[in-house]
Amino acid sequence: MKSKTSILLALCFITFSAFTTYDYISWNIAKDYEIRFSGSGASGTFGALQGELVFDQNNLAASNMNVSVDVATIETGNNLKNKHARNSDWFNAKKYPKINFRSTAFVKKTNAYEVKGKLTLHGTTKEITIPFTFEETAAGGVFVGGFTINREDYGIDGPWLRGAFVGEEFEIDLRVPVNK
Repeated sequence: MKSKTSILLALCFITFSAFTTYDYISWNIAKDYEIRFSGSGASGTFGALQGELVFDQNNLAASNMNVSVDVATIETGNNLKNKHARNSDWFNAKKYPKINFRSTAFVKKTNAYEVKGKLTLHGTTKEITIPFTFEETAAGGVFVGGFTINREDYGIDGPWLRGAFVGEEFEIDLRVPVNK
């Protein structure tokens, strides 16, 4: 009798599992993404965005993000500023080669979303929230968002970059096309 009950329970479990299996939507980052930063005294872009993006508008609990950019790809439009920004006075690309963001939760807002997570920059990790939109396209989709950070919160002292005074707060604007 026990073996019949065990078999029946196993069949119920397998049947339930088959109907509740979920296919997560994993996205590949397209080459034409943009990561722009701007603040008083410095602006530019970062490159070499890579990582894992799992996002489903209908299943935010299953969504997650773990992405990074290579600090050495900073581009300010001035080679001397780039070199200075990569050295130990600022980003210290040799010691801290990556900026990383790992999500902890996604939240739906009226016509947009928020991703909460941990940003690691210059060896310091802080909780941040990034508001964003997601628009589906024929090729996949586009994430567009932005947030503000204070460089001093991450131990980046400055305040001078190649003779220009650099403010503490920076706006980060993101546009990340993705495909499946």
